[in-house]
Amino acid sequence: MRSYLDFEKPVAELEAKIEEMRALQTGDDAIAIGEEINRIESKADQALKELYAGLTPWQKTQVARHPQRPHCLDYIAQLITDFAPLAGDRTYGEDAAIVGGFGRFGGESVCLIGQEKGSDTDSRLKHNFGMARPEGYRKAVRLMDMADHFEIPVIALIDTAGAYPGIGAEERGQAEAIARSTEACLRIGVPNVAAVIGEGGSGGAIAIATANRVIMLEHAVYSVISPEGAASILWRDTTKAQEAASSMKITAQDLVRFGVVDTVVAEPTGGAHRDPTATIAATGEAIGAALAELHGLDPATIVRLRREKFMAIGKTLG
Repeated sequence: MRSYLDFEKPVAELEAKIEEMRALQTGDDAIAIGEEINRIESKADQALKELYAGLTPWQKTQVARHPQRPHCLDYIAQLITDFAPLAGDRTYGEDAAIVGGFGRFGGESVCLIGQEKGSDTDSRLKHNFGMARPEGYRKAVRLMDMADHFEIPVIALIDTAGAYPGIGAEERGQAEAIARSTEACLRIGVPNVAAVIGEGGSGGAIAIATANRVIMLEHAVYSVISPEGAASILWRDTTKAQEAASSMKITAQDLVRFGVVDTVVAEPTGGAHRDPTATIAATGEAIGAALAELHGLDPATIVRLRREKFMAIGKTLG
């Protein structure tokens, strides 16, 4: 059953009407009802196009968080063959918020690291809503070091509201783990490509997104803090999240202009959740193109280009 966002109410009403009419499409009135269904479908499609052509940053945030949006494991299932997940950081334990392992992408070996939010209550609890603890980032470092040793490119899928802020995570060195993971992204001599597929929140995202190429879906968001968090700090009022979202420049369109993001992947009208298969395929094409651009470069050049990319970002923001 399709889930609708608040601003999609006009479309929801039209599509509900279509379903009601389909249930009545029998007997002598079938042709007439069918024509009416076609008319309403056209109207609903047009309404959806108009809505998504002018989304505000806050509305894009809601789309990025849509519960039916494809998640990391959906991308792995469609894009990666022979995937062998690896668990544990070899220091403390396993963290299911970050999924990682090795497989084949387009027939070539890759290391895949991604944040998984979960798709139902049980899986969301298992994956801690995509909010990783220190052991998750230390697992990411372990996988990146393995990929570097065996000269295997790294693909990262970003979808998190941020690193887990719990007391236990802080006691186990959350900030240090994020810093080490970010440093590993910058250090490895193999190509790495990151794709922001939903939310890219704070250091929790940066920890695995510091890559040679950063790809972002059209309605994803990427920011130093959530709009609610920014509103709470700036105005001590979380109801001003919409205002914060507009001020923070968190959309793909803003970030590609600033040079923070390299490529924006178009989503189907109505968002990735309306056609997950097409969205994942388009993202896979963008990742493949990014890896092709880096193919054949020596490790020293890969590291240098990556560092230059991030050093240049601050110089272009003013």
